[in-house]
Amino acid sequence: MASASASKTKRNVEKKFEAQRDPITKWITRIAFVLVLYATCSWLDTIKDRWYVLEPTKLHQLAQSAIAAHENDTAGMIQHIVTNLTTEYSSSAISINTNSSEWVFNNAGGAMGAMYIIHASITEYLIIFGTPLGTEGHTGLHTADDYFNILVGEQWAFSPGQLEMEKYPAGSVHHLPRGTAKQYKMHKGCFALEYARGWIPLMLPFGFADGFTSTLDFPTLYHTTRVTAREIIKNLLIGKF
Repeated sequence: MASASASKTKRNVEKKFEAQRDPITKWITRIAFVLVLYATCSWLDTIKDRWYVLEPTKLHQLAQSAIAAHENDTAGMIQHIVTNLTTEYSSSAISINTNSSEWVFNNAGGAMGAMYIIHASITEYLIIFGTPLGTEGHTGLHTADDYFNILVGEQWAFSPGQLEMEKYPAGSVHHLPRGTAKQYKMHKGCFALEYARGWIPLMLPFGFADGFTSTLDFPTLYHTTRVTAREIIKNLLIGKF
């Protein structure tokens, strides 16, 4: 009897020790996973440049040439941009969406406009964004550098602490470095060629948040998701990240 009681006591002690050890093991595993994930993401961030195909300077020059060739003709500017991109870049290097009629609403940061997605991949996107009505809102705080090339109209912006606005007329480019945010306003009839380079999937929650929490425009959310996913997959299939 004494032996059985001792054996039972030993088993109870072992179970208690294992119960105490399990939470510690779980937390060690979780911390290790977070550290590995952080190290992996940090490494990927240092090499993401190798996947860029588009260049901010070239896109700015392209926007300016579109303005010069099609003054006061926004549709002509867009066609000029798409035609030049498909001529400049091989379809084996980057996939360009040439369907310039594929516009969707975009509500983000309180601002509303419409966009035509020219290119979307893991590390880059290129869109035409604007509105004939005018809008304003928050730029968002992003994991990518954003280059806003004004085609028609004018954009205003400011950062906290600035007492005077920044003005970006047609032909200029507004560079928003990653990790920074501003208030911006696009005046009536303002359209821009917007280029972002960095981790694009991490920007998507900002682009979808207003749809889920404010507008509840689920058809727009569906089409935005469909086009974005389609373009990212098309680029992945040719090895463009």
